[in-house]
Amino acid sequence: MTAHQPWGALKQVVAVALPVVIAVVAACSSGGDDDATDGRSDETTTTTEPEDLVMEADDFVNIHDMTPVRGFFVDNRLGHLDDALAIANDTEGGGAYPVGTIIQLIPQEAMVKRAAGFDPDSNDWEFFSLTVTPEGTEIVTRGGAEVINQFGGSCADCHNLAEPEFDFVCEKDHGCEPLPIGDDVIMSVQESDPRPRTSA
Repeated sequence: MTAHQPWGALKQVVAVALPVVIAVVAACSSGGDDDATDGRSDETTTTTEPEDLVMEADDFVNIHDMTPVRGFFVDNRLGHLDDALAIANDTEGGGAYPVGTIIQLIPQEAMVKRAAGFDPDSNDWEFFSLTVTPEGTEIVTRGGAEVINQFGGSCADCHNLAEPEFDFVCEKDHGCEPLPIGDDVIMSVQESDPRPRTSA
């Protein structure tokens, strides 16, 4: 064997091994790119629509099928009732209600928390004026500042006076103007909800 033979053998090994090493390194370093372009890419890059609740007339129920909190009623149709109640029961102001929360003081009016961006002027609450009968619910008007309450004022304008920590929800100590009727009248209107109970 001459002195040149080992170097020649080494060159042959390098020539065979080098492409294999390059292929392995390339495959390892591009693994993330492969994932982004293979059949799994839809799972990692697909964005889902934000959670929202678009109420229809039949979605409104007798307020006594909702959860009472200090004289008003709370529900959440997207599975966040516990979170909504935690905020409602925090008398110091529990922050923003979860999307899908429904709040009613009387059967003829409601506010529903919509997806972020629905109406920044009303903290994304949608207000409703309703007609209720033994046959069910009819939506008279829905929206923001254009929805008028039972006393001739804008629902959104009234609720806008609530201190920020109460997320547009009015109570006697939340900064809103007092209602021109007493608790006895409110309770009478609540008790007169003519819609059938779903729990009956």
